[in-house]
Amino acid sequence: MQLSGNKIQPEAFSATLMDLRRGDAAILDRIDLPGDDARRLMEMGFLPGTRVTAGRSAPGGDPQVFQVDGSEVALRRETARRLKVRLEKKKTPRA
Repeated sequence: MQLSGNKIQPEAFSATLMDLRRGDAAILDRIDLPGDDARRLMEMGFLPGTRVTAGRSAPGGDPQVFQVDGSEVALRRETARRLKVRLEKKKTPRA
């Protein structure tokens, strides 16, 4: 099941949750998983248009914790690679 939060062409999605480093935030664009798996993630707060922040990871990097909708959720690499995101632009301090 592909669930998308906007009308951008699929080739515009170049980032996944696995591309985020600890502390990076992104907006979830699409969940590219089978229906039941996608539905379960949505129940945990992974909805298109929601801000997701990368947290800590286990030794070896699998699983990794993500903060979404006020909760921390650990996802395996293979799952995190199927969640497509738009990276948030870093704010530069004004002088």
